Amino acid sequence: MMATLEHTNFTVRDPQASAAWMHKVFGWKTRWEGPAIAGGYTVHVGSKHTYLALYAPSDPQPSGESSYDIVGGLNHVGVLVEDIDTTEQKVIDAGFTPKSHADYEPGRRFYFNDDNDIEFEVISYD
Repeated sequence: MMATLEHTNFTVRDPQASAAWMHKVFGWKTRWEGPAIAGGYTVHVGSKHTYLALYAPSDPQPSGESSYDIVGGLNHVGVLVEDIDTTEQKVIDAGFTPKSHADYEPGRRFYFNDDNDIEFEVISYD
């Protein structure tokens, strides 16, 4: 049996705000939200079987470092979509700027950074 990635947990400034744009752009739903460790707050947003855990500590601090230069850094989150053109417009409507468009096997893709400076790669296999 092959393993499936169930969730990824990362720190954001405002979990509810991040979940809100993910609802609009990716069509994801909030699965759970509530108090978390160290006085923080977490929102789980995604599908029935997979999700992102969006965690904010009581006093979030920006990193200022490039994840690509740090061992263990989160470089980007890849999201597979059915209609990349419609999703790109939703990304723009959410206030983010698509970049680095490419078309190579196994599909078309572009990237954008959210308001936490987390990079997302949007991919379509069509």
